[in-house]
Amino acid sequence: MSQVVLMARNRAERGSGPARRIRRIGRIPAVLYGRSGQSLSIDLDALEFINGIKSISESTIVKVDIDGKSYDAFVKDTQRNIRDGNILHVDFYEVESGVALRTRVPVHIYGTPIGVREGGTPEFPLHEVEVECLPKDLPERIEVDVSALKANQSIHVRDLALGENVRVITGGDQVVALVKFAKAEGASAEEEGAGAASSAAETEAKT
Repeated sequence: MSQVVLMARNRAERGSGPARRIRRIGRIPAVLYGRSGQSLSIDLDALEFINGIKSISESTIVKVDIDGKSYDAFVKDTQRNIRDGNILHVDFYEVESGVALRTRVPVHIYGTPIGVREGGTPEFPLHEVEVECLPKDLPERIEVDVSALKANQSIHVRDLALGENVRVITGGDQVVALVKFAKAEGASAEEEGAGAASSAAETEAKT
């Protein structure tokens, strides 16, 4: 997928009054935070931003062009109006080329586990994985195929193939996907019930 490019311009005025005026003309006030602590107040076209971020995640690097100067950045925060859902403000975080970064990458599960057909129940407890790598090696999302997963089997973080240039920070023992064998649980409950009934019968016979 080609990199999303967002055209922006420097914003001299700050505060709620100027921000409202910017929104009235179809633009969104925003801030680009740099890695060294500096920040730039900017604004960008609302429609272009909405269309541009439809297919990206928090780990997707976009290009922000500010009056002809380009910055690679993440969309770190999007503030919305709770009544109508319109975007009120956007925070970008600059990514420096050649410098390792640490961020969370979303996990995308696909496929139907074999274990489901065996009577199992699928569970996907982990939705993102923290990694560290150079910006050029950062995956937009982690694809996990669970179609071969049988009942009572699981996939852990240590099983994920992310490439030799990506260091995984999340613990390797954390479960990404598993299939619990529901039938086995039901049978166990029945066995416990039968055992309890048998013990009750033996007690009654002795008395």
